[in-house]
Amino acid sequence: MNDGVQKYVDKAKKTIAEQHRYIKDEVKKWKFDTIAVHGAYSVQEAIENNQGSIIEPVFMSSSQAFRDSDEMEAALAYLIPSWTYSRIHNPSIGYLEATLALLEGYGFGGETGCCVASSGMAAIASATDPFLVKKSDMPNEAINFVSNAQIYGGTFQQFNIRKMQDRGIECRWVVDPNNIDEWASKIDGNTRFLFGELPSNPGLSFFDLQKVIDLAHEHGIPAIFDTTIATPALLRPIALGADIVIHSVTKTLTASGFCIAGAVIARKQITCNVENDEMKEDFATYIKLLPNRDLGWCLSPMQAILTLNDMRTLRSKMDLLSQNSMKVAEFLEGHPKVSTVNYLGLEDHPLHEVASKYLWLVDAEYDDQYRKPVNRYGHLMSFQLEGGITAARTFFDRLKRIWRATDLGRIKSVATIPSISTHQQMGEDLRSMASIPADLIRLCIGAEHPDDMIADLEQALSKI
Repeated sequence: MNDGVQKYVDKAKKTIAEQHRYIKDEVKKWKFDTIAVHGAYSVQEAIENNQGSIIEPVFMSSSQAFRDSDEMEAALAYLIPSWTYSRIHNPSIGYLEATLALLEGYGFGGETGCCVASSGMAAIASATDPFLVKKSDMPNEAINFVSNAQIYGGTFQQFNIRKMQDRGIECRWVVDPNNIDEWASKIDGNTRFLFGELPSNPGLSFFDLQKVIDLAHEHGIPAIFDTTIATPALLRPIALGADIVIHSVTKTLTASGFCIAGAVIARKQITCNVENDEMKEDFATYIKLLPNRDLGWCLSPMQAILTLNDMRTLRSKMDLLSQNSMKVAEFLEGHPKVSTVNYLGLEDHPLHEVASKYLWLVDAEYDDQYRKPVNRYGHLMSFQLEGGITAARTFFDRLKRIWRATDLGRIKSVATIPSISTHQQMGEDLRSMASIPADLIRLCIGAEHPDDMIADLEQALSKI
């Protein structure tokens, strides 16, 4: 490279070194709430680069200008930190990615990176597709991956239709994810990763996370988990050894409901059996600068800042939503017209014990209200009524305050019937495999007073 390009590279190295020092020596020592509020955005950066703006600014621009041809060359060769074009990167997006990487990596001694995407579905494709490449010398190789069957309907369709039917890549379904032998029986030399969603939407499936991580690494493949429902306030798989975590940021991380977004968070040096050193070393940066650059799954700067603002109170919000949900679940469990309730916080739930092993309110031991570790089980539940689908639809149609929508993770309570909405396209046989009966009602409790939500449920139940 010429001297002009080298000048920018040398300057960038100093900037990167200072950023790493700041995160390692200062940010990583903060509590979860402080990281959620500040992320990696420092007073120094605000004063030097953003006219002292306390809040991270929205860079509503499609592209970046350069001082000269040397700086442009260095930037487009990825030799210096830059954003160049908002399809590749943008400073506002960078603030969100840095915060998510730190929150998901809280309690993990190593480094984490993040790449945000335009939706949760884009995040799932971003996290999985790079592993599903065929070796050039084995064009007929039967690539496969393994997933628990109890996953979000959109994820199921992406795996079952887009990957299996369209591309001939086999997804091997695990029906009982707490049976580690079933996971092991699906793995062979062509398996590229293990994928799990927990707690699952809508059936609240849960499994022993550590066992699945260890199994993946025994076979030299990454363990990838969707923990959208838990958020890093309750569960952080990377600290347990997982390689990659996925979030539909649309949900609880953006509880206001203002945007659609997704995120992939990965530890550095992932376990992987695909020969791609760059991908192994820093998966999040790799997918951002290469595959996602070409596919265009970028997030808008405004959405990034809206989400960042929602995330600042994540821990206290998850605590409140979890407590509200427990009260509602206890009400439903005791109601004579309700036949089953799926909420992991209920002690008689068959998965309560394994969920309690992993779902903990982060930093509760530093909270004056608790001063000890506290289990919290999130805001999602599902239930069935005596009377089957007819009763379910009658009840659903009578709700007055709880919103009928396919959304979840909102600050407002929302309900749906998955068999006719989020999981409709799966078909009856596949819904049965995924443990989603026709009359299952999914309920996501928000921040309203639980007594008011219980009153709405009570009046709707009285109509059947």
